[in-house]
Amino acid sequence: MAERSTAAVDVADNSGDEPLTAKADQSTADGEAQNREQDTESDEAQGSGGTESPGKASPPELHSGHKLARRYRLEECVTRLDGFSSWRAVDEKLRRAVGVHLLPADHPRARSVLAAARSSALLGDPRFVQVLDAVEENDLVYVVHEWLPDATELTALLAAGPLEVHDAYQMVTQVSQAMAAAHREGLAHLRLTPGAVLRASSGQWRIRGLAVNAALRGIKSDTPQRTDTEAVGALLYAALTQRWPYEEDAYGLSGLPKDVGPIAPDQVRAGVHRGLSELAMRALVNDGATASRQDPPCTTPEELVKAISEMPRIRPPEPAFTAPPDYQRTTYQQGTYGRQSPRPGVTQPVPTPLPPLQSRTGKALKWAVSALLIAALGLGSWQLADALMDRGKSDSTDNTRTTDGNDKNPKRTLGTPVAISNARDFDPFGDGSEKPSDIGKVYDTTPGTYWQTDFYKSADFGRLKQGLGVILDLGKVQQVEKVTVSFVGDTSVELRAASGDAGSEPLSFNSYSKVAEGSGTSVTLKPGGSLKARYLLVWLTKLPPTGDGTYRGRVVDVKVTS
Repeated sequence: MAERSTAAVDVADNSGDEPLTAKADQSTADGEAQNREQDTESDEAQGSGGTESPGKASPPELHSGHKLARRYRLEECVTRLDGFSSWRAVDEKLRRAVGVHLLPADHPRARSVLAAARSSALLGDPRFVQVLDAVEENDLVYVVHEWLPDATELTALLAAGPLEVHDAYQMVTQVSQAMAAAHREGLAHLRLTPGAVLRASSGQWRIRGLAVNAALRGIKSDTPQRTDTEAVGALLYAALTQRWPYEEDAYGLSGLPKDVGPIAPDQVRAGVHRGLSELAMRALVNDGATASRQDPPCTTPEELVKAISEMPRIRPPEPAFTAPPDYQRTTYQQGTYGRQSPRPGVTQPVPTPLPPLQSRTGKALKWAVSALLIAALGLGSWQLADALMDRGKSDSTDNTRTTDGNDKNPKRTLGTPVAISNARDFDPFGDGSEKPSDIGKVYDTTPGTYWQTDFYKSADFGRLKQGLGVILDLGKVQQVEKVTVSFVGDTSVELRAASGDAGSEPLSFNSYSKVAEGSGTSVTLKPGGSLKARYLLVWLTKLPPTGDGTYRGRVVDVKVTS
């Protein structure tokens, strides 16, 4: 079972609870402003109060081994604070780990916690840690959520140092898109801290505690979109600099120097990506920060997503090449078996090579071998010329032969394979990248290899995007008769092509026109008319099931024929 620091919902972390939007709320459910740096045990012992006086309700007296609904067995208490507690538990029905929030039914915030949990569960976005159950039973209110044993908090990642540029780019992209989707459904997080952002083993970033963490602590905001946008900016700032963008230390990170004001990340740490530094400052507009280029501030997650899309794409770093070790000659050389090993320090005589054949017999032998080679070459050339002449005669005979209307099956010339010079993943409606390290497997000659997509909740990419695919570069404009694509599982696919006069690879989806479509495990895509193009797009529109309730596309091979 994973440690609670990597899987439990972050309700025990009380550092840095001061709201990000200009420190608007000076006391929250975590305690008064002057006691924000106390740890969980201290808060539990003192019963720190919140804005709604939750001290009137005591935490449920439960213990390890207690069962809820005869199904959820409590294992370990990870938080006991402000009248509620959070546990690592086991769902005995499905035999999996879950997390549980518990509070008395008469708790002042019990109604709002139930409402927040049920609203979050209806969102169903895989980028958020899912709420599995929200129940009021036996004078208790409890919320059950996913437990992610393979995920790591951003807090733990930053303890080792700032993130790599591509990792920080992926984090802010995925978190911004997820929060934009949540706000479109009327949901806000309001407590988006480094402990609420997780990176799964697959590299996907996920957010936990949507609406629920704020409801548990009584956090509210008149401008929820600005609050969450600034929180994303603070996360990006911390990811780039390993510093918290305010004067107070929080979440294990040092704050900025006192009385200096907002400082751009590239002024705090050398080597910070300029575009991401400016993006962080645009998102931190609520604290008086501005971008160095005076770009307009981002006050909503949608504006932040748009600003990211306007940036040049940051590609992942190239894999490091490890040079093979130098060749070392072994001591076992031909002809040494059975011989005595030379003693150290004794110089062995070097055998003198045999002299070349310089006698009359040797010269005669060389002339004879040369004559035989010349004769063999002449005979081979004569046979080759004769075969070519016969073939030419047969071809001319076939060409001059006339055909009438009764010839229903004229012979067709077999297609010529077209070499694919390069390929790359194409994800314009997602985070911009999908398994780029395996993209070369779509046109390699190794059997059994394939490029695959991420997991999705449904065949239509979990309703997150229209599709994704692979761009093929043929090296130059060529005639394309058909494209054959092999998949693992029945997959729906379209063949799209850029115009033949495209001087460089188009980067937008609308630059590729659909010329064919099909579905199956081996799909032959033939354009309706003559097609000349250099850049082709193999566009997946529906994914096959994997057998465990998820969907994933796997492209085994792509062949282009002219």
